[in-house]
Amino acid sequence: MNAVDNRRNVAAVVVTFNRLEKLKKVLASLESQTFLPKALIIVDNASTDGTADYLHEYQDAFPLEGKVELRIVTLPENVGGAGGFSAGMREGYRMGFDYVWIFDDDGYPEPDALEKLLGGYEQATQALSPDIPFACSLIKYIDGTISEMNNPVPTWDWGRLRAMGLRDLVLINQASFVSVLIPRWVMEAYGLPYKEYFIWFDDAEYTLRITRDCPGVQVLDSVVVHDMGENKGVNFSMINEKNAWKFAYGIRNQGSYRLHHKSLVHYLLFCAQVWYAMRSGGVDKKLRRQMYGKMIEAIRFNPSIDYPQVGNQ
Repeated sequence: MNAVDNRRNVAAVVVTFNRLEKLKKVLASLESQTFLPKALIIVDNASTDGTADYLHEYQDAFPLEGKVELRIVTLPENVGGAGGFSAGMREGYRMGFDYVWIFDDDGYPEPDALEKLLGGYEQATQALSPDIPFACSLIKYIDGTISEMNNPVPTWDWGRLRAMGLRDLVLINQASFVSVLIPRWVMEAYGLPYKEYFIWFDDAEYTLRITRDCPGVQVLDSVVVHDMGENKGVNFSMINEKNAWKFAYGIRNQGSYRLHHKSLVHYLLFCAQVWYAMRSGGVDKKLRRQMYGKMIEAIRFNPSIDYPQVGNQ
């Protein structure tokens, strides 16, 4: 199957919750792709800001009618980014596509982002291994600088493909779900993201899970702009009243991963890391106690993997 055929078998998956104006920009970016996906799956996470009404109008006047199949999945409740991506990827699998291209509702792909992503993935599989489990884009902030919270984790031999002459490809073990291309066989072999994570660390866990046998690849000339509030990385010293709910999920999810998928030592070291960061960052004591509770909750929190082929035979 050549690159053009591959592109015809991609389903783009966008998960949205109460970001209608940004979602409109995402959809405009998709409509302008030099190579269009064969389908666009929009997962509405029970938005309350008029998104449902807009998507109804969008479906009635879909500008890519006849070129791209549009599927809108409206969830009965907000299941977070993790649940939304799981639902969207399952739908893409159910519809029979060879790839899903997943990204958030504040990520704007540049016009050739999908073309470059697919081309880079194909080059990597031909040069290195057909077992490469995903390809991700380079994520920039709205001012053109690197997006601090979306830098993938490189492998020890990250430059192997560059040394082979493929200078826009870097080997990685972990990435965020701002722009990731995932083949069908990966979903069959490794399952879907843990929907129970709700938000935070779902993308890290999933990309770590699917790179156990072979690394993924970042395609540096496939660019997506991430329109987040501030261009800052994330660490546990930053916890405050406004963002504590997100960190609570992150601590529970990462604690669970460390304990149930690594070891007790990894879990204890993670707890110590969180404790030290909160203490040195002057995090409010009430919030610290809340996070300690999430560390304990992680002990019994151990979701099972969902496989998309189950029930789709």
